[in-house]
Amino acid sequence: MDIQKAVKKRRSIRKYQPFEIPEENLMRVLEAGRLSPSGGNQQPWHFILVTKPEAREKLRTAYSANWFIEAPAILVVCADPFEAWARRDGEEYWKVDAAIAMQSMVLAATEEGLGTCWIGAFDEKEAKKALGIPEGVRVVAMTPLGYPAETKGEVQDRKPLGKVLHRESW
Repeated sequence: MDIQKAVKKRRSIRKYQPFEIPEENLMRVLEAGRLSPSGGNQQPWHFILVTKPEAREKLRTAYSANWFIEAPAILVVCADPFEAWARRDGEEYWKVDAAIAMQSMVLAATEEGLGTCWIGAFDEKEAKKALGIPEGVRVVAMTPLGYPAETKGEVQDRKPLGKVLHRESW
């Protein structure tokens, strides 16, 4: 699948088939995250792949939707701010770096025929507790992974390019 097709095809999926995802498919998704660019090539990300039902259930305290917990896998993207590059003005890039890696993995998952749903509205404290994430490491985003049990068309509901594109200046 070419990148334009993956971008158009990727949709937020909230219904998953109960099938296990082959390990090689999961590794291709994770490899896309590992190969992502980061500020100063610092690569401050850490990925947690949660596939066991009891481990997924622990995440219910962080995000309680049944469809999230019942997906065959959950991918949690973290970043260590102390490993990240920072601009001279102090602006930190760990969130951006982790988001880039997550987007790479979401598009790779789409290519693998897997559905995702980027989750940002979760209880970080509970996610850290459920997964034993060390102090100082931040949870940036999570997504369920699985074969979709719903069909959605290509992305349509976006602002026209003419409303968001500025050339040479604002």
